[in-house]
Amino acid sequence: MNKNTFSTVKLAKGEMNIYDFGTARLHAYKTNDFIDDEVFIVEKNGKAVIIESPCFYDNIRELTDYLKEFQAAGMLVAYHGAGATFLPDVPKYATQNAAEYSQSGGGKALIDNFTKSFGDIFDNSIHKISNIIGEGTLTIGGMDFVIKQSAEAFDVEIPEINAVYTHMLGHDCHSIVAGAAHADAIIAQLNHYKEKGYDLILTSHYTPEDLKDADTKIAYLENLKKIAQGCSSAEEFKAAVQKQYPNYSGQNYLDMTAGFFFA
Repeated sequence: MNKNTFSTVKLAKGEMNIYDFGTARLHAYKTNDFIDDEVFIVEKNGKAVIIESPCFYDNIRELTDYLKEFQAAGMLVAYHGAGATFLPDVPKYATQNAAEYSQSGGGKALIDNFTKSFGDIFDNSIHKISNIIGEGTLTIGGMDFVIKQSAEAFDVEIPEINAVYTHMLGHDCHSIVAGAAHADAIIAQLNHYKEKGYDLILTSHYTPEDLKDADTKIAYLENLKKIAQGCSSAEEFKAAVQKQYPNYSGQNYLDMTAGFFFA
């Protein structure tokens, strides 16, 4: 499946890019919200499994309306726990660490910050997890999802469409990299995706990407480590990275990365 082979449905605010895999379809919802959220729906035989949740009220209304033609079988709530007014009666699945991340950990801190930034347009209510899950294969709506726990939450391999979902990739934008060891961990993860031969890599803040994009990100991460070795401060590091990647988005993520490398 080519990442650019999809049909598009324009919605009032966002847009839906639909990938047809024959037996199943992937609906990639580009929210066009303030934090560039993506929500994914894997659909087969009229049943839909949602990965992540929109968290702005207008997107929640829009996606709820779009999903009326499907039977929502369940939602996987990994890194984005806010937006609990979205499909409140649908079963919610998460690992224990993902639930804690949203309720009291780093995810909750982000939710609090977004609430301060965006006010009443942001739904800061946290999804109540009805099903605590572990690693391994989980079947929802007649489709298998392979759960892989991460440090903060969990990633999802989707054999039905030969894809994988993780929090962030972004081949032409900065990411939060918590130092050299974390960069190495991300590189190992991306090399694993290459070994598995996934068609698509799905992330929370970017349109679907592919293995060529994984190669681009690996090269970026390797270079970040080299740049950091030649710098003595966060400001020097940021300036050096910006010089080499002048067109990359995600300046706020670069600020955080610099803070980690030069704590």
